[in-house]
Formats: sequence, structure tokens, C-alpha cells
Amino acid sequence: MHHDSTHRARWLVVLAAAATALLIASGWRPYDRATWLMEVLPVIVALPLLAATWRRYPLTPLLYALIFLHAGVLMLGGAYSYARVPLGFELQEMLQLSRNPYDKIGHFFQGFVPALIAREILLRGDHVRGRRMLAFLVTCIVLAISATYEFIEWGAALALGQGADEFLGTQGDPWDTQSDMFFALLGALAAQLTLAGLHDRQLARLRRKADAGLC
Repeated sequence: MHHDSTHRARWLVVLAAAATALLIASGWRPYDRATWLMEVLPVIVALPLLAATWRRYPLTPLLYALIFLHAGVLMLGGAYSYARVPLGFELQEMLQLSRNPYDKIGHFFQGFVPALIAREILLRGDHVRGRRMLAFLVTCIVLAISATYEFIEWGAALALGQGADEFLGTQGDPWDTQSDMFFALLGALAAQLTLAGLHDRQLARLRRKADAGLC
């Protein structure tokens, strides 16, 4: 029992330290300081929240790892601004696209990771029992989150004017909002189709530990 708890604590400390180091590195000399702050704000909020809840409401290892990966995507986008991330230019050249597609990676993760967060909360709270209804509600939650983010981008555009261009990353695409939400939808569906089984096994293990008083 003690060994398992210690191992989990060490693993989470490593992830938190790595995320903090990457956050500092991304903010050292970002392309645009205001854009960086807006892009990494979810990371700044999530880190202390996860640190405060890991004992009384531990998440599955899968979810912790995916949150870390999502944070990396956000911090890279914040450091360069989404339209200027080097990886995006490589993908643009490889796929012969008309624009840097890195922001679509960000929106895919905006669907992929929140889908599993919503799934975990719904299942652990016994809020949903039917699998089809679970998938439907998880997808609806992801689309609501994506729409809310687009509202935030809209507000930023109104408040900052041309200064919001780096945050929006539309690159002249009139359908950017719709395609952002579509990629979030793809992420939500992909997460549920590929990781539901692994997620269920880890949730079952977490329940057994909670029942035995190990969490």
C-alpha cells in the first residue's frame, strides 16, 4: 500500500516538475507575452488544482499523462504563437497545406483530453450508466467547451482588435471557428474509440484501491 502510494507520488512530482520547467521555458522569451499568457493560462490554473486534489481525488495515470501532453501542446503554441510553431511549418510542407496547421493539433487535443476528463468524472460519480448515453454526453461536453473557447477568442478579438491576431491564429481562414470545433469533435471521438478500454481498466483499479482504503 505504502509503496504504491509513494510510487504514484513520485511519478506525479516528476510530471509536475517537468510541466513547471516547460512552462518557465516557454515563457522565457515568447513571441508575444500577452499571447503566451492567454495560451498557457489553462496550465497555470491546472497545475495547482491537480496538486491540491491528487490525494483526495486522484485521477487515473492515463489522464495525468494526457493532461501533461496537452499542457505541452499549449505551452509550445504559447511560446511561438500557434501560427509560427516550427512543427506546424514542417507539417505544412509535408502535407502541402496552405497554412500552419499547429492550431488544429491544439484543438484536437482540446477535444481528446477533456473527453476523458469528462468521462472519468461522469463514471466515477455514477452520473451515467448506459455506454451510448455516456459517449453522447461526453461529446456534448467537449463541444460545449470548444464553443466556450471560441467565445473567449471572440471576446479577445473585440477587446484587443488587431492585437488578438496572434491569439486567434486564424491565418486568414474565414472558417477557422468551425474547423476548430470540428477538430475538437474529432479529438473527442478518437479518445473514446481508442482509449475507452484502457480508461475503464484504470478506473476499475482506482475503485478497488479506494474501496480498500489505498487512495
